[in-house]
Amino acid sequence: MNDTELKTAHSAEAGHYGKDVRSDLHVAIEPRDSGGLEITLESRVGLYYGGSILSQTRQVVESLGVKHARIAIHDEGALPFAIAARVETAVKRAGLGRDQKALPERAAVPKPSPRDRLRRSRLYLPGSEPKYFINAGLHGPDAIILDLEDSVHLAEKDAARILVRNTLRAVDFGSCERMVRINQLPLGLQDLTELIPEEPDLILIPKVERPEQVSQVDRMIDELKSRDRIDRPIWLMPIVESALGIENAFAIATVSSNVCALTIGLEDYTADLGVVKTLDGGESQYARTRLLNAAKAAGIQAIDSVFGDVGDLAGLRHWGESSRALGFEGMGCIHPSQIPVIHEAFAPSPVEIEKALKIVAAFEDAQQRGLSVVSLGSKMIDPPVVERARKLVARAKAMGKA
Repeated sequence: MNDTELKTAHSAEAGHYGKDVRSDLHVAIEPRDSGGLEITLESRVGLYYGGSILSQTRQVVESLGVKHARIAIHDEGALPFAIAARVETAVKRAGLGRDQKALPERAAVPKPSPRDRLRRSRLYLPGSEPKYFINAGLHGPDAIILDLEDSVHLAEKDAARILVRNTLRAVDFGSCERMVRINQLPLGLQDLTELIPEEPDLILIPKVERPEQVSQVDRMIDELKSRDRIDRPIWLMPIVESALGIENAFAIATVSSNVCALTIGLEDYTADLGVVKTLDGGESQYARTRLLNAAKAAGIQAIDSVFGDVGDLAGLRHWGESSRALGFEGMGCIHPSQIPVIHEAFAPSPVEIEKALKIVAAFEDAQQRGLSVVSLGSKMIDPPVVERARKLVARAKAMGKA
């Protein structure tokens, strides 16, 4: 550490420990001006992994430029990416290593995410809770959302940012699209600085009311991609959560070619209106259809809000089926138990698929025979009907239903 850092250095902590804590650890650091590094460890798995934890802690601290400090660690089964994040956070909270990073070993970066990929379900994971990360992909959502906004306490924003950065770098989520919900601007711009070098697939922008907010995020991502020579797409999904945002939905949807979807946050929207959010959603019908129409007019996906009652799976199914009937292509979820219900709700039925296949087959047969009029049984088939059938068949195939 340099002289300036040493003069301002102070004791600091990061992480959590206790009987209800899993896959995390607590780090307390006390900088000093001599004596080297003194590291102590308490861990239920210390007999097996204690040496590795101590070695990694020393490596992280030294990489951040700290040569003299007392460090106490309480481990609750943290994996290396979480250990590195908690130690780095503690060091930076102590006023040290400000311009340094202690990055874990990088896993293989998955293939780029297609702009129109399937996004039926997006599972929110609190960005400050590493216990949820490792097995999240096993639940089979279409996307994982590492959340830095509402689920993270203000005092933990710095820690969550580093932890999510390391998670993107080190955790394999399988076939899930890797999304991050950043904080409301301007704080969200700090998030981007840490996140974009780790190449997330998509950034969710909360509480968007004006297209300029999306442009600001888009420009910063482009600058960071250029700096780090990243050539893969990083998509944007603005979250519209207010009356003003709803009225500006089309401008928000079309401000950048990187916007691949619009979604709505109904808790904040109904709070903005001063009304109660109900199960039938009558109070938000205008907002949802306005956003849906804006998204379709812009040629992007429309994604519905989350369903907040985890215990009401029947209500979730009804909401999802109604959402699909309106034209939405998916919704958020806050618990793994919601994922299969959402997937079924947004899937076309076997009867729908069979009918659509017949329409497409009849159209293709007519085309091959040079006929301009297409019929199926006693009904004439118009071009819009054929296009709708094609879209349904394509979506059914993407879901493995056809």
